[in-house]
Amino acid sequence: MSGIAARIEAEFLRWEQFDKSARLACHSSDGVIELMPIADAAQFSFKYVNGHPKNHRFGLPTVMAFGVLADVPTGAPVLLSELTLATAMRTAAMSALAAKKLARPDSRVMALIGNGAQSEFQALAFRDLVGIDTLHLFDVDPRATAKLVSNLSTSGMNLKVFSSTADAVRGVDIVTTVTADKTNATILTPDMIEPGMHINGVGGDCPGKTELHRGVLEAGRVFVEFEPQTRIEGDLQQMPADFAVTEFWRVLAGQAEGRQSPDQVTVFDSVGFALEDFAALSFLNETAEQLGMGEFVELVPDNPDPKDLFGLLRLDSMAVAA
Repeated sequence: MSGIAARIEAEFLRWEQFDKSARLACHSSDGVIELMPIADAAQFSFKYVNGHPKNHRFGLPTVMAFGVLADVPTGAPVLLSELTLATAMRTAAMSALAAKKLARPDSRVMALIGNGAQSEFQALAFRDLVGIDTLHLFDVDPRATAKLVSNLSTSGMNLKVFSSTADAVRGVDIVTTVTADKTNATILTPDMIEPGMHINGVGGDCPGKTELHRGVLEAGRVFVEFEPQTRIEGDLQQMPADFAVTEFWRVLAGQAEGRQSPDQVTVFDSVGFALEDFAALSFLNETAEQLGMGEFVELVPDNPDPKDLFGLLRLDSMAVAA
């Protein structure tokens, strides 16, 4: 995750070199299926990803994803990769990168609200990249918290389980909300906010799905990935069009301030953006090449005459006849 975080930061610093757009989403009563494209002059990437909170009933993950990295000059696909695990890693890496720039430098205690599939990745990224050593845990499903405690039992972190969000966030430096229900929820309310907190809102990531009471956004300085997308999908969807936010790349580039004082509340309204997947796919591609991993998949026909596509059928029929 540290490698992905470093690559995300490097790509965000090239922000203006990318052809960017909000993701394409098809919504249903059960969930959402999305495509997330982005490109610079050399490479194109997209991610296919879904979000179906009821999937555990069918033995399927809430989130499943794969991605493609392609060569822009030719359009040829270069890499086809799973992104279910990698999405959890890049989301956690992005969260930790934002916290490094926005949270108080002495932050050591984090509340993790929502202990499902993404939670362990968030915990480890904040441990390794931010220095968090104590986690306050709460989930409406106690089995999810028990799973997290078991998985992180050897992590070296101090794990404390609480019976409510209000109890879990009391006295912490950072609050990460990463819940899955597709609903306009208010997981975090203004009365729970304390001076100097950094709020990492991860779970509000599609229209009609929020986690933060609008008063939380009003109480702090709000940072986003790609503003046109976040206004549609993030907790920001609750706010008027003129509500001021700062795109995070501007903080990295030194064009905008991050935290302005120790007592200021900062909010990272994270929805996930295609540039993060571009960074993850590029990192995966280069690392796989270094390790000699991967296998050839014939996504594109091997045609001796690229101008004669129909001729491939004749070649196939001749091979069958032989």
